[in-house]
Amino acid sequence: TVSSGSVGFPRMGSHPRDGSLTKALHSTAARLRFGMNLNGRGLAAASDRWALAGCHSAPHDRLGEPNVDLALIASLSAVCLFFGILILSEVGRRIGLARLARDSEGLTKGAGAAEAAVFGLLGLLIAFTFAGAASRFEDRRHLIVAEANSIGTAYLRIDLLPGDAQPEIRELFRRYLDARSATYREVGDQTATKAKLTESAALQGDIWAKTLTACRRPEVPAQAAMLLVPALNEMIDITTTREMATRNHPPLAVFLLLYGASLVDALLAGYSTSPNKDRSWFHTVVFAAVLSLTVYVILDLEFPRLGLIRVDAADQVLIELRESMK
Repeated sequence: TVSSGSVGFPRMGSHPRDGSLTKALHSTAARLRFGMNLNGRGLAAASDRWALAGCHSAPHDRLGEPNVDLALIASLSAVCLFFGILILSEVGRRIGLARLARDSEGLTKGAGAAEAAVFGLLGLLIAFTFAGAASRFEDRRHLIVAEANSIGTAYLRIDLLPGDAQPEIRELFRRYLDARSATYREVGDQTATKAKLTESAALQGDIWAKTLTACRRPEVPAQAAMLLVPALNEMIDITTTREMATRNHPPLAVFLLLYGASLVDALLAGYSTSPNKDRSWFHTVVFAAVLSLTVYVILDLEFPRLGLIRVDAADQVLIELRESMK
């Protein structure tokens, strides 16, 4: 079994070399804590569990991306925010005019400090939310490259296995890379995505089992397993890392607070401009447009597979790796 601190490898049999190979595998796994994933549970990647369960690393039901047209929702949200800012700005102005009609001394004195605090809060929310979204966007692009590197490294180390065992494992690698490339291609199609996740997990089990079988052969030195097993481990672990990165988003309360602060600021801005005889539609429209566009970009960055800002270009490294495997 696989636990968070150790790995149980399948029994090697009765061959004289099995003892040394078993020790090599256990030593390698102990150093790398094989099977650890991001949420603290052991990755179901050991061949004994695969053989008993008949399945491999059970895929999650979703990738964290909503099965909707995000570009449409983000656009509608930005448009609603834009008109909401315009409306509340006008409401604030009329509240100010009503106050001026009742009190000839003008608006409330000393309210500038409160308004500055609210506007400062909005600025902080936008800064931190935008920076977080941009950081997660870059992390997802880097993880694509990291997965391509891990697959490529493991594929090259197949050369350490006997020649007659290599063709079958290399073909499994080609199929595995095709499945991984297709997994995130159409994230909006949940059925296709789940099917590709299941296929990838099954191929991981086949690759692992056949690789261990080849490593047990008497002509294979123990050092081959010590080099190949960690590479396979990294290749499997990166799938969980990418999936968790895809699910990683700020809580809904953060977006609600961002929208709410934008609308409150619009109300205060309209209130503070009420002493002016003429409306300044130019400033109001620019204020609404800038805030709406910023919120739209933040939403688009958070879901880089479904919006207009996408990480699809980073998938080219997987395509090029697949071409090199022909």
